[in-house]
Amino acid sequence: MTIFKNIESLGPLEGKRVLVRADLNVPMAMNDEGERIVTDDTRIQSVTPTIKFLAEKGARVIVLSHFGRPLGIRNIDLSMEPLGQPLANSTRLPVSYINDCIGDEVLEVIDALENGSVLLLENVRFYKEEIKNDTNFATELARNADLFINDAFSCCHRAHASTVGITKILPSAAGFALEKELLILEGALEKPTHPLAALVGGAKVSSKLDVLSHLVEKVDHLIIGGGMANTFLAAQKVNVGVSLCEHDLIEKASTILAKALSNNCLIYLPTDVIVAKEFKENAQSRTTNTNDVQYDEMILDVGPDTVKTVCKGLEACKTLIWNGPLGAFEISPFDTATVAVALKAGELTQSAGLISVAGGGDTIAALNHAGIANQFSHISTAGGAFLEWMEGRKLPGVQVLLA
Repeated sequence: MTIFKNIESLGPLEGKRVLVRADLNVPMAMNDEGERIVTDDTRIQSVTPTIKFLAEKGARVIVLSHFGRPLGIRNIDLSMEPLGQPLANSTRLPVSYINDCIGDEVLEVIDALENGSVLLLENVRFYKEEIKNDTNFATELARNADLFINDAFSCCHRAHASTVGITKILPSAAGFALEKELLILEGALEKPTHPLAALVGGAKVSSKLDVLSHLVEKVDHLIIGGGMANTFLAAQKVNVGVSLCEHDLIEKASTILAKALSNNCLIYLPTDVIVAKEFKENAQSRTTNTNDVQYDEMILDVGPDTVKTVCKGLEACKTLIWNGPLGAFEISPFDTATVAVALKAGELTQSAGLISVAGGGDTIAALNHAGIANQFSHISTAGGAFLEWMEGRKLPGVQVLLA
């Protein structure tokens, strides 16, 4: 088991200035009063245990995050200020805010903090030096604190000043959410209970080529769905009509299929599909064998026979990693397969001890749509970091926290 520096390794916390790198880049919308409000506070909830623990131990807690992509430009629409109250609601602690993240004024406010209090800093990406992992900027951030805690797995694939650079200056550790995520993910892919299945869906093979190539060496069952399945069907000389298909990647898809065979990885591709001539809600559609797709039709979901095969395969598995939907789940009736398999995975998790781990924005949306996200063993809010972990890459923000 990989050992990470944890909060306990930092020693006594009372009176210490502790900078917590969170990911508060949460979905927001405008209310009727024109105010930005949080529509999904999952990421706020994930960092709450770390903040509460630090405050209870008498630390002065300084929360740092990014929001959106301001590209180094101060943008009031991307300010952290509206996140202060939701953070206070989640932690049940008073949260103050300051409109910068570095500088003498920030230091003065921090020095005046009482033990056990919480301060939210301004968007760290208002400074272009953040994403450049600029040493001087990391030093400025480090002036704010005595200790550093990273509790943002979703940012760990970025070698930024607030995830990597600062660890070269301050004693650093993983927060509770990050530590939990790393342990679960390591158990799911690196040291899993076999048989291990991975379900990978989504629109394009190009975005997940490295993921698929890595997974066929690790998993026993690989279920390929979504638009990317069309490229693999085309590699098997199946006519996919006008479906989304990356014809320039057919050769690479064939290579992955051959690699799976040599690694005894069982590949699941659609044997029947739902097709339509239009991509719109309640479009006229039909279920057909994959060998009977017409030239003017597009594949928008996998069919019931494929769903049965996938569900039967999952019954034999002990671990499942899920990233991406099986079809165009945003539009009815092309959500049918994703919902059916999600319900089965949730059922197996609750009744048969399946270890189920899912991650990625579309994946979470799909599982929420199916109403079973809370039935999975673990849901990762990370997008890019989750994908890079599935690729087997070493994440810079994690590497610097190895004990």
